[in-house]
Amino acid sequence: MTHSELAWEFAELFSELRVEQINEVLAKNVPLETLDFFRKYADDFGRSVRIEGDALARLPNLLLLGYLLRVLEERLIDEDPESDA
Repeated sequence: MTHSELAWEFAELFSELRVEQINEVLAKNVPLETLDFFRKYADDFGRSVRIEGDALARLPNLLLLGYLLRVLEERLIDEDPESDA
């Protein structure tokens, strides 16, 4: 599976989750310090490049989705028996 295919599958799966399920995924995979970092970083970065309104409010979520996708990729790589060859 390519990175692009994995990202699309992840996005489709994530869009089907209820809020409670999303919160459970976050609690199991993202330390609170990381969530706080994304919130602060997104706000600082967004304001520095003049992002405003809804886009600024959604920027932490975009960073978080990228982080979760990367965590998933790393776990899949670790589970791949061919990666030891």
